[in-house]
Amino acid sequence: MPLTTLQLRDAIARLPRTLLGHYPTPLEFLPRLTAALGGPRIFIKRDDCTGLVFGGNKTRHNEFLIGDALAQGADIFVWGAGVQSNNCRQTAAACAKVGLDCLLVLGRGGPSTGPEPLQGNLLIDHLVGAQIKIVDERIGPALDIRIAEEAERQRQKGRKVYFWDKERVKPLAAVSYAICLAEIFEQSETLGIEADALYGSSAGSTGAGLEMGAAALGWNKPIRHIAPINWPWDTQADMAHIAEAAGRLVGLDLRIPPAKVDVTFDYIGPDYGKCSVDGLEALQLLARTEGILIDPMYSGKALAGLIDDVRKGRWKSGETLVFVHTGGTPALFAYAQEVSERIPARVFG
Repeated sequence: MPLTTLQLRDAIARLPRTLLGHYPTPLEFLPRLTAALGGPRIFIKRDDCTGLVFGGNKTRHNEFLIGDALAQGADIFVWGAGVQSNNCRQTAAACAKVGLDCLLVLGRGGPSTGPEPLQGNLLIDHLVGAQIKIVDERIGPALDIRIAEEAERQRQKGRKVYFWDKERVKPLAAVSYAICLAEIFEQSETLGIEADALYGSSAGSTGAGLEMGAAALGWNKPIRHIAPINWPWDTQADMAHIAEAAGRLVGLDLRIPPAKVDVTFDYIGPDYGKCSVDGLEALQLLARTEGILIDPMYSGKALAGLIDDVRKGRWKSGETLVFVHTGGTPALFAYAQEVSERIPARVFG
């Protein structure tokens, strides 16, 4: 039997949680983007408005990760991702908010060609007081090893460490996006709409949480995950595994076949962490039709996927799409050169 949103929330309430964000985030109609594309009605779930240092999806994740860390008596987070990581920016801020030390191991993805510019997410990491170690490894298994090594060094110093152990943290993070889907359901009912599909940027916990929520609530409409990275493993199987594990954490026995997880790698562009032409076009179109900013690496590429599907006629004009904006706005400033090259000159005088 499908759960109600209230029953799903009650099941999730068994987990330790530290509130960090502002909820529910808005669900807004985008009339001018809808008109510009000439297709289905498009709504946006504003998870850029979660409220913790420019917001984003990792604020939701961290409510359960911080809750877990505090329940274990941890006194330091050892975390990591890329140098311009939205994840690390929000994790460092969450640690500052609750009084935990935070050590970030940030991978630049290659040998150094000079110091990393203090801008975008990296600037905020410094502002909120994180300890930062920049290494050459690329995000993925090699960087995970460096994070684990740093975690062990901190343990040897007597610290109580909470770190990036993916088998533990990914399902916990995913639970938060089952709540996001519950919010979308509740807000849709208030607005008198029903989504025909959801779109968002994910190749991990965020998308897995939406899949978990859909399975728990009995929602069978498409969820289109636009991957920002091509991991060196089976992403569909991994996301299904995370979703099922997240369900078990809250007492739900869910069956989510990997084939059900609709994930595409078609909009990554040149590489992870590199701007794509379509992503920059999507970023500019949303800014100029709705006054909403998205980043070029994640939500920009995800919106490009939605736009492409609409232009190809995948969705009819009477249908409704919900785009989940997962944040990342500070990265705009780190990619200012690439973004500005796409902006046509406008001089008035």
